[in-house]
Amino acid sequence: MPGPRTPTPSVALAAAPAAAVAHASDRGARIAAVAIALAWHVAIGLPAVLAARADYAAPGVVLGGWVLVAVAGAVAGVRLLLGAALAPWPLAGLLLAVDAAVFAAVGERQLFAAANWVWGTLAWFFVLALWGRQVAGLVALLAAHALIALVAVLWHGPDTADLARYVMYAYGTSSLPVAVFAGSAAIVGLARQRAATAAAGHAIAAERAAAERGLRERRDRLTLAAAAAGRVLGELAAGQADPDDPEVQRRCVLAAARLRRLIAESDDVPDPLLHELRAAADLAERNGLPIDLVTIGSPPPLPVEIRRGLADPLTGLLADAQEWARLTVVSGPDEVVVSLVTPDRAGPESTGPPPGEHDDGPVQHLYERDGDIRWAQTRWRK
Repeated sequence: MPGPRTPTPSVALAAAPAAAVAHASDRGARIAAVAIALAWHVAIGLPAVLAARADYAAPGVVLGGWVLVAVAGAVAGVRLLLGAALAPWPLAGLLLAVDAAVFAAVGERQLFAAANWVWGTLAWFFVLALWGRQVAGLVALLAAHALIALVAVLWHGPDTADLARYVMYAYGTSSLPVAVFAGSAAIVGLARQRAATAAAGHAIAAERAAAERGLRERRDRLTLAAAAAGRVLGELAAGQADPDDPEVQRRCVLAAARLRRLIAESDDVPDPLLHELRAAADLAERNGLPIDLVTIGSPPPLPVEIRRGLADPLTGLLADAQEWARLTVVSGPDEVVVSLVTPDRAGPESTGPPPGEHDDGPVQHLYERDGDIRWAQTRWRK
């Protein structure tokens, strides 16, 4: 019965590149937001504060608020660039408290002047505080900021020009931070989506190429196995081979074992190597050979080429086995060893692989015989 199917590799492969692209896009936007907030606060806000300090109703409060926001913004900016977690709402509460204090301390003459630095600066620090969260939170903070400003304007007894100026300031100083905040989130999401789509497309193309290559290789092997079986069947049909001849029987068993292993190779099972070896053992048993199959451990996922290198040599030797056979599979996460032990009854002149160790790419073969038993081993190491 087919085993449970694993998730499509292309889905898993697309996640990592998409996350990397999204992280790169988000980091660029973070750098821009931190640079804008601190540069605006220092390059525009500080000169205005220093120039108008004599005109403030409470200069110490205005300057102290500026210093407090600068320190809090620097800490938040560093943590944001390092990817460390921020406590957004305590920071937002501090910023709103400074906002209210500065509006109360600047006095009526500086209410709409550049010296009232909270108008142009504070919204960018709201952006830093709520980075990566929903835009609704930023809108709520800006609404609270606008309400604080409205209370200050009304406190000083405004005329129609002051109210119009208030609306212009509230809109002008809030629209750009909201656009940057929402735009950066949209760009990050779009970058993630496009990277995931591209990665999935590349993964699907790689899977298709691998599948086509595997199909070609399988067809080639099937052609060779069918040709060997066809030659034996043709000779039997033409009367050129004797069914009672042990050599003819050996050729038939070997051809059948190869065909059986090729069929088993395409089965969807949890342990393909053990499944293919069991198929060869079942065929040997059906031909009257008692065989023991011992498995220790579970083989790791192996490519088809490695499984062929481990199973094919022993499948051929099973066709020569007489009386009995013992097939052992020992598996670990980094190594798989397959051993076959059979009686050595063929005599010293029998054909077969020469004794000793041989390499077949990543798979090593070891053959030994002492006149009583014949021992063969295939080994793969990671």
